[in-house]
Amino acid sequence: MSFSYASVVETVQLSARLQRIVLHVDEPAALGVKHAGDSAVGIYFSDADNAADSSGGRNYSVRYHDGARITVDVILHAQGPGTEWASTTEPGDRVGLDHARSWYRPEPETEWQLLVTDLSGIPATARILEEMSEDTPAVVIVEVAAADDLDHLPTRPNTTLITSVGTGNGHGPSTLARAVADIELPAGRGYCWFAGEAGESRTVRKFFRGLGWTIDQYDITGYWRQDSESWDARFA
Repeated sequence: MSFSYASVVETVQLSARLQRIVLHVDEPAALGVKHAGDSAVGIYFSDADNAADSSGGRNYSVRYHDGARITVDVILHAQGPGTEWASTTEPGDRVGLDHARSWYRPEPETEWQLLVTDLSGIPATARILEEMSEDTPAVVIVEVAAADDLDHLPTRPNTTLITSVGTGNGHGPSTLARAVADIELPAGRGYCWFAGEAGESRTVRKFFRGLGWTIDQYDITGYWRQDSESWDARFA
C-alpha cells in the first residue's frame, strides 16, 4: 500500500463551496501519485500518526501535482469530517496520505470524450479539461448546487457544456443518467468518464453497455452514495 505523511503548506478558500489545500509530501516516491486527470489520494487527518485509522480519512482528487507538492480542491458541505478539516486546517498541520490511484484512461483511438459529473467530480473534471488536447471534442454534463460552481471549470475550445443547477448533490434527485440518455452522441469512437452518485453511475454504465460499448470505452465511478449518512462520506 502506498503511504506517506504530508504537511499542509497553504490553504485558500476559492468559493463558498470549494477550499484549496496544498500539501508537501514527505515521501512522494512511496506514495506514487498517479498522473491521470482524475488522480486521487486518501487523506487521513483525524490522527495523522495512525495510518490504520481509516475513520478519519477521505478521498480527494489531486488538482495539481508537482514533485513533492500536491494540491487538492475540497468540496465543502454543511457538515462532515472532511469539511471540518478543510475549513480549519492551517499550514504546519500533518496528515497521512495513501491509496494513490486513478481511473481516467481514454484509449489512443478515442475520437471524442464525454465527461459526466456532479460537484464531487468538479476538481477532477477541471484538471481533465485542462490537460486534454484541444483537438479532442468534448461534451461535459455537469450537475451543480449553484451556478457559480461552474466557474471552477476552465473554458476550452471544442467543448459542449450541458448543465443542471440545483439538482442532485445530496439535495434532490440527480439528473445525470437521464441527461446522458437524452443527448445525441457524436459519431465515431467515444469515451465516457463519470464521477458522481453510485446509483447514477450504475445506470450510466448499463446505458453504455446497452449501446454495445466495450469496457475500454468508459470509466464510470461512484464517488459517493445517496444512502450514506453524509454524502461526503467518501469523495469530495
